[in-house]
Amino acid sequence: MITQMMVQPSFWVESGIKISKVRNLYLFKFTEELQSRLEELSENKKAGLLTSEQEAELTGILELDRIFTLLNARIIAES
Repeated sequence: MITQMMVQPSFWVESGIKISKVRNLYLFKFTEELQSRLEELSENKKAGLLTSEQEAELTGILELDRIFTLLNARIIAES
């Protein structure tokens, strides 16, 4: 088993998350800043330029994205 380091998704709760109204539903979204950071880290990963700290940050953001996808899907399904 390989252990992978990550920045905990809760790290971005105060500054990286917003709730947006989409078709009369309130869904979880990344702020513009966090979305930009995700894109930057993803591009750097493709180029092979991530440090271990950046890899941990990217892993945490991607985990938060998976959580939001699940929560938003449930919100939509229950509407």
